[in-house]
Amino acid sequence: MKAALHPGRLLARRYRLLDQIGAGGMSVIWRARDEVLDRVVALKVLAPSLAADARFRGMVREEARAAAQLVHPHLTSVHDYGETVDPDGSITSFVVMELLSGEELKLRLTEGPLPWTEAVRVGAQVAEALAAAHRLGIVHRDITPANVMMTQTGVKVLDFGIATRIGAPDEDEDGETFGTPAYVAPERLDGAPAQPSTDVYSLGVLLHEALTGRVPYPADTWEQLSAALASGPAPTLAELPDLPPPVAQICLRSLARNPADRPTARQVATALRDHSLPADPPTATIRVPTQPLPPQSPAIATASVPTAAPATADAATPATAKGAPAADGGASSAPGGPATRSGWSRRRLVLLLVLAVGVTLAGVALLPEEPTRRAQPSTAPVTTPPSDPPAPQSSAPAAPAAPTTAPPTKPTTGAPTSNAGTLTEAANRVDGLIGAGLSAGEIRNDVALDLRNELRNLTVAVSSGREELAPPVARLREKVSVRLGEGGISPAYASELDAAIAELGAARV
Repeated sequence: MKAALHPGRLLARRYRLLDQIGAGGMSVIWRARDEVLDRVVALKVLAPSLAADARFRGMVREEARAAAQLVHPHLTSVHDYGETVDPDGSITSFVVMELLSGEELKLRLTEGPLPWTEAVRVGAQVAEALAAAHRLGIVHRDITPANVMMTQTGVKVLDFGIATRIGAPDEDEDGETFGTPAYVAPERLDGAPAQPSTDVYSLGVLLHEALTGRVPYPADTWEQLSAALASGPAPTLAELPDLPPPVAQICLRSLARNPADRPTARQVATALRDHSLPADPPTATIRVPTQPLPPQSPAIATASVPTAAPATADAATPATAKGAPAADGGASSAPGGPATRSGWSRRRLVLLLVLAVGVTLAGVALLPEEPTRRAQPSTAPVTTPPSDPPAPQSSAPAAPAAPTTAPPTKPTTGAPTSNAGTLTEAANRVDGLIGAGLSAGEIRNDVALDLRNELRNLTVAVSSGREELAPPVARLREKVSVRLGEGGISPAYASELDAAIAELGAARV
């Protein structure tokens, strides 16, 4: 690359070069700081000979634009494309991408094949990324272990440098085939147009290598690949007896010579997902339901409270409750005539038994273990009867019956009370607002893409439990403020976005 590229140089009045972290035949990768958004990014700076060709710059710009539409957890995010003119008239062309931290799958495979469970998980994630690209009509054309990064959050598919649209010619103007020979589908040697099935073949080669430590048809040149395809034995996975048969079948189907016999990337992802083990136990989704108290709440309480006064009056205190007899042997309002002492005693015995059961159950509810159990988290406040049925008014105390009725449980005052809903619902509202602002011309295209990428990163990080909700929400609000200062968002939409993002911070995760 040009000597003019050095740490400290500022490209496009925005990207400060920090250090070189990679190099290839077509470009050099720099770590850089985006001084507008105050974040570290990766800059893929094209070789001067390629950047000098306006046709090539246009092709790279279109590919960067296409890759920027791919928002997926297993695809590297493309943030920007830029060009600067140097004092000598030469052009520096670069693509701004998400900076990743991890290890290339290629380097990992130098230690030997992966455990089959890990290989299946990697293959499933690459297949999901390809399925997302194919839905948008993009073919990667260079799926190899060198373009798959192993990160703490899963794999990332890199380098859409030779990606193209479905149906585009698969050769350059000189008739040369793009890609890495050992991973190129057989039909591409005949110049067939780019199709999703060619990516699936490359995925099959990658999965085979991850499982066995070798590619099905070793080749460093196109001639070697042609010879290997013509004379080499059909690939097999018989050496892996522990590999589930459906995994072996989907891998070998992906390597079919006839493109029509290969599954889609989505079918590969589904088949592999069905046989991959979760990386972490799903403890974040386990909820402990709060059990209601024993059935004394509605039934016993309503039965015991109205009858507490007669029982107490008979024991010691003069009865003054409405409807209570003046004394033993007094007249009864029942149609059966005077109440006998034996009938009243049976009635009193039943009432005392009801009270005894109520007091006993209330005592159980007051044991130390019970408050601990009731304090366990739940997704909603514990439901109790909206209000106790009004008991007949009495001037006599009803102390023994009081513990049988538990006070209504109130929602925790610290819980959010906004109408934000779930995290997905709130994020969709923010995304819809971004789309509306984009359609109305109130939000610039690159700003909308940047905000959506940040919103996607937020939802993925929070939903997976890698990060609490508050920090990424604060970053997203700060980004809106910075973009407002740049003039990329109108003040009215910036205000609406800030309010929607603040509401996102109160969403249920």
